[in-house]
Amino acid sequence: MTDSSRRPLAVFDLDNTLADTAHRQRFLERRPRDWDAFFAAAPQDPPIPQGIALVLESAEECEIVYLTGRPERCRRDTKEWLAAHGLPEGRVYMRRDDDRRPARRTKLEILRRLARDREVRVLVDDDVLVCEDAERAGFTVVRARWTAPSPELREAQEREGRT
Repeated sequence: MTDSSRRPLAVFDLDNTLADTAHRQRFLERRPRDWDAFFAAAPQDPPIPQGIALVLESAEECEIVYLTGRPERCRRDTKEWLAAHGLPEGRVYMRRDDDRRPARRTKLEILRRLARDREVRVLVDDDVLVCEDAERAGFTVVRARWTAPSPELREAQEREGRT
C-alpha cells in the first residue's frame, strides 16, 4: 500500500537523460572498453537542458530520485555533479560495483521496491529497454530522446551490465 500523505516520486536516469555522455563515448568504442576512463570522465559531462528543465519542473510536485546504472564507486562524483548543476537533492540509487545484470532488470527491481510504499509518478530514462519494461510493469514513462542513441552504450547497458 502506498503512502498517499507523502509527495510522489519522479525518478530520473542520469546518463543521456540529465548528463550528456557524448564526449566519453570514445572509451566504449575501443576494445577492450576502458570503463575506468569512461566513468572518470563523467564529472565533465555537460548538462542536457531538456532533462534539467524536466527535473526542475518535476521537483515542484514530486520528490526527486536518481536511478542510474553507474557503479557505486562513482557516487561522490555523481552527487557532486548533481549539486554543481543545481539539481534537486534526492536519493541516488546506483548499481553495486560487481552487479553486471542488464540495466532494465536492475532499474525495474528498484522501481518496484520504491512503488511498494510510494507513488512513482514518472520514470524519465533514455534506455529503450528500460522504458519498455517499466511501461509493461505499469509505470508512467517519459522517454528521454534528447541525445543521439549510442550503440556502444546500449550494448554496455544490456549485455555487459556496466551502466
